[in-house]
Amino acid sequence: MTDPFSIAWGLGMEEMGLRWLAGQAVSLVALTLCVIGFASRHDDKLLVLLLGANLAFATQFALLGSWVAASISALIILRIALARRFPGNLAIMLGMLLATLLVAALTWSDARDLPALAAGLLGTFAMFMLRGVAMRLVLAGAAFCWIISNLLAGSLGGTLAETLIFTTNIITIVRLRRQASAAAH
Repeated sequence: MTDPFSIAWGLGMEEMGLRWLAGQAVSLVALTLCVIGFASRHDDKLLVLLLGANLAFATQFALLGSWVAASISALIILRIALARRFPGNLAIMLGMLLATLLVAALTWSDARDLPALAAGLLGTFAMFMLRGVAMRLVLAGAAFCWIISNLLAGSLGGTLAETLIFTTNIITIVRLRRQASAAAH
């Protein structure tokens, strides 16, 4: 099946194959950045590494023709930067939620776009309003949505990346809870 991007740009099977391979390669870059970030116990390091990872994810989804996921991933770059600078800012968070809904509406193709939208909304709430374990729990929910989105887009590397992000995030949550428990005693 040929996606609209390939038809619009006149890409043949060879070019589509190269695009698919490039998408898979870029997803491995995202994988590396995300695992390092989620393994960190420091929120700031996590957020900085997620900037680069989401640039890679946006590129990957664009190469695979998944435009809602690509648009939301690109918007996440701005969201992370704003959430770092304005944590807890309700007005900016609401603006980012509306922007997420807008880019999804402009690039929507069908129900396969729903997991990417859910991931974008969950991640926006988590990054603006939560910190520590609570932020990572909601980001784990967003990662689960991204797993589904990557599966639907046909991204092997992206699916692996988000599965490892989800798992690493859960492990870090357990580590943070143990650390807090040890400090309380």
